[in-house]
Amino acid sequence: MNPTTHHYDADPGSPRSGAAAFVLDGHGVVLQCTASALNLTGHPVHELHGRRMAELVIGPGPWDRIDEEDSWRPDPVEVRTFVRHRDGLPVEVDAEVMFLPPDGRARLLVCAVPSAAGRRWSEDQALIRALFTQTRIGLLVVDADLLVTRANLNPGFFGLSAEELASRSPRGARFEEILVPEDAAAVNERLKRVLETGEPLIDWEHSARRLSAPELERVLSSSGFRLEDPQGRVIGVATVFTDITEQHIARRRLALLHTAAGRLGQTLDVTDNAEELTGTLVPDLADLACVDLVEAVLQGQEPGPFSSGTPLRRIATASAGGAWPAGVYQRGEVLRARDMESEALRDGQAVLAPDLESLREQLDPDPERQRLMFPRSATSALIVPLHARGRVLGVLGMWREGDRVPFSPNDVPLAEEIASRAALSVENARRYTSELRTVETLQRSLLPPAGMEISAAETAGTYVPAGTAAGVGGSWYDVIQLSSTRVAFVVGDVAGHGLGATATMGRLRTAVQTLADLDLPPEELLTHLDDLVIRLAYTEPASTGSGGSGVVGATCLYCVYDPVTGRCVMASAGHPTPVLTSPEGHTRSVDLKPGPALGVGGMPFEPVELHLGPGSVLAFYTNELLAHAEDGAEDGQLRLLRDGLDAAVAAGGSPADIGRAAVDHVLSEAPADDVALLVARVKALPEGATVAWRFTADPSVVRQARELVTAQLAEWGLEEMAFTTELIVSELVTNAIRYAGPPIGLRLIKDKTLICEVSDPSQTQPHLRRARLTDEGGRGLFLIAQLARRWGSRYTPSGKTIWTEQALGAPPEIPLGVF
Repeated sequence: MNPTTHHYDADPGSPRSGAAAFVLDGHGVVLQCTASALNLTGHPVHELHGRRMAELVIGPGPWDRIDEEDSWRPDPVEVRTFVRHRDGLPVEVDAEVMFLPPDGRARLLVCAVPSAAGRRWSEDQALIRALFTQTRIGLLVVDADLLVTRANLNPGFFGLSAEELASRSPRGARFEEILVPEDAAAVNERLKRVLETGEPLIDWEHSARRLSAPELERVLSSSGFRLEDPQGRVIGVATVFTDITEQHIARRRLALLHTAAGRLGQTLDVTDNAEELTGTLVPDLADLACVDLVEAVLQGQEPGPFSSGTPLRRIATASAGGAWPAGVYQRGEVLRARDMESEALRDGQAVLAPDLESLREQLDPDPERQRLMFPRSATSALIVPLHARGRVLGVLGMWREGDRVPFSPNDVPLAEEIASRAALSVENARRYTSELRTVETLQRSLLPPAGMEISAAETAGTYVPAGTAAGVGGSWYDVIQLSSTRVAFVVGDVAGHGLGATATMGRLRTAVQTLADLDLPPEELLTHLDDLVIRLAYTEPASTGSGGSGVVGATCLYCVYDPVTGRCVMASAGHPTPVLTSPEGHTRSVDLKPGPALGVGGMPFEPVELHLGPGSVLAFYTNELLAHAEDGAEDGQLRLLRDGLDAAVAAGGSPADIGRAAVDHVLSEAPADDVALLVARVKALPEGATVAWRFTADPSVVRQARELVTAQLAEWGLEEMAFTTELIVSELVTNAIRYAGPPIGLRLIKDKTLICEVSDPSQTQPHLRRARLTDEGGRGLFLIAQLARRWGSRYTPSGKTIWTEQALGAPPEIPLGVF
């Protein structure tokens, strides 16, 4: 705007934005004017009367030449000029001059409005016309009663004709007459909130299925704002919306494909891949989903031709409601494809049934087909073959329930794409299973699985067989999961070679696992193991091949690590000490004094305690790894091993990589005896995964313990486990108060399972028994055994700890006989 002109706010509420009207006589003198002329000129009305219009404006205008009789014209004249304001600054105005009949004193009617307000008004009118005339963006106006009063789109967009829309109500249509009930209720709720609060609605994506075609999915993106009259009274809501159904479907499909790509193929287990597939599809694509695989695939074999009657096993199911329908095949059951289904699946075609009710009437399904294809609550179905490398591996079944939009041909390509990815994952898993079974036949009785990842550590074992069959001996290692997320690392060696040494190795490994289940400290476990070896040496004749010479002289190192506290305790029976690499990268041998070999007796086993930070790496090895060194060079080999471990850990590889690199660094040729190396990278539980409390022996603390447990489970998002956990805690704390006394400790650990521990100073271990009907008590541990997946107890330096483990998720069903 020109800086010499008067500034006018274009806001219609501005005091200088209103229009003013002037009535002039034949000489251009003001006869009358409206009160708004004060805002425009700064002069009150009585001062304007009798003044010439030429004095009020700058420049000529029609009011300068109206004294002739023939000057009247029917059409108005538009003029842009400047009005002299009283404060001295001109005001730009748009004026419309209308000529009046010459038979009266009044000859001109001049209506003037500030140009800024006029432009804004014109823009407003143009915007409103554009919104109500274009067809790409929807505009809807509802009144305060949520009746649709105006809309710019064709009535067909709403599923109504113009006559139907007009006949709904004298004032307009309700959303319940346009949209399906649940969608109409959602829209009404949001618009009502806008009416009540005045808070605008921004880019709300919602379902808007037409009542006339409820099976067709439609998604809109809406923005709305409240409408008010000049007095501030609420008169309705204006909503601007666009149809984003295609974009919504495309985004959903892309997200589903991305999820499938990330979840499928991450494991080489056939069942896990099937479960990942159903978990990916439910609830995003289907309400029910199952995977049925050919029996040969589950056994790692090549599947034969797919035909009618081919046996399949249902290995994975998923339901949006949580429970799989009872009227169809359950997980683990064997089913057989029928003629109609098998022909389509054999050719790699999907079977689409958008209306199961009509299909039931057409097929008149027998009970077998009913269990195969027709869950009671399902309304549509989509069956897709799992086809890979020219073979049908199985079938993917999907169903939708209730009011959900039925499956359509648009869903078939997406389902086939995901099924194709899943089929390749299943085929890879099948091939791996085939190879693994061949290897397991040879190795299963010798060593545990090479790698393991648990909450406490990530481990990998490396076994290097001897260069000749005669060198096969009894080197072994083990990783044993203990209670409360703890883990035991075991490594040992049996004297001698051949099958006798291998059999003795298996017996010692089994004995260690049995003793580990008692949760004994390392030095006590080795003492019990030493006693066992001594008994075996006296009871078995040497001619058996394993004999006393195979048992006596065996070595073993037992180490227990607790990821909650970072405490690590180990003891050795004649076995080399492990190598430790700290998280900071410092590598050293653990300062542990080995006791005598097993079967020698007479000397105690002295433990050593360490504190390990997360990421510390322990390497346990058998003596054969260094035994091939020349005389006097064993210390050099140990340094070589430490250097190899230090470099491998610094490289940041997995425990398996570290083990292979260390062995390659030390061994330059095949060893004369077999070698075992166990590498464990310890971990710590996440912060907040453990909580502990201490109580006195007052019965009132039982209620407090329950409340604390319930609050903690809520914080962890495990509210569904509160009932069973409260029962367990109540029983254990009550027993501790009744039979042990203070102090009483309670600890919860959230891991892959929910672990509950109650500690007390008593050394008396609990025993499970079945109470008689007349007994008043004795059912506590039996109840705990029913509620918990596992339970047990262990001695501690200050008493004992009773622990339970519960699977995360839904609580177990409690047998009626418990009560």
